[in-house]
Amino acid sequence: MFLMADAVQCARQGQIVPSGYYNLERMITIALKRQIELGACGTCMDARAVTDDALIPGVHRSSMDELSEWTLWADKVPVY
Repeated sequence: MFLMADAVQCARQGQIVPSGYYNLERMITIALKRQIELGACGTCMDARAVTDDALIPGVHRSSMDELSEWTLWADKVPVY
């Protein structure tokens, strides 16, 4: 999974959300436990002042080069 633009904020650890709201940190942690590789666009992180140590453990700073590699590797690429 590749997060870009504002979606990189979803990978920030220490999220506190009101009761009844989705906790994206919890969802991402579940995905990581299921061996889903998760990268966050490094340029997008820099633009939003998200540091490497602010990311959920298991999410890594990624790049457009890695996104290109993943896209070429994949049979299907969903975009949301």
